Amino acid sequence: MKVTIRELVPEDAADLLSLQYRLDEESAFMLLEPGERQTGIKQAEDMIRSFASAENSMLIGAAASGRLAGFLSVRGGSARRNRHSAYIVTGILKEFQGMGLGSALFKELEKWAKETGIIRLELTVMVHNDRALALYTKNGFEIEGTKIKSLMVEGKWVDEYYMSRIFPDGPEVM
Repeated sequence: MKVTIRELVPEDAADLLSLQYRLDEESAFMLLEPGERQTGIKQAEDMIRSFASAENSMLIGAAASGRLAGFLSVRGGSARRNRHSAYIVTGILKEFQGMGLGSALFKELEKWAKETGIIRLELTVMVHNDRALALYTKNGFEIEGTKIKSLMVEGKWVDEYYMSRIFPDGPEVM
């Protein structure tokens, strides 16, 4: 299977929305529950443009079998004090998990972070999401702490790990 990783453009808005709505339906690991997402094409186009216009943010997609099968967004801090830090959200359709899409997305993320001067990448993940934890750990992320009762999923409290990856060879602080 050929996988293509590329930055998403406004013309990808419908495909991205379709992917996100499907992820909401098939995974309890995403933030939004089925039916909760209210985003339309125009908002998705604007969101894609906002990622593209921010020098410390990026939105990439993984295409497989001719369609968008996963995405990774990374949003950099907006203040001088946190511009070096970026928060990640990612999702891959179940049928494409375990095929290297996550690794390909994170390889592109690492390259981008180093080129952009990002020092800290961070994310949260449900403590029982073993597949995601394995992907993140394999890509250099470490658990920093636990966010207790972070989410209510299917009537049960779920804790999340705070995870980060620090690039130590960033610019010197003055």
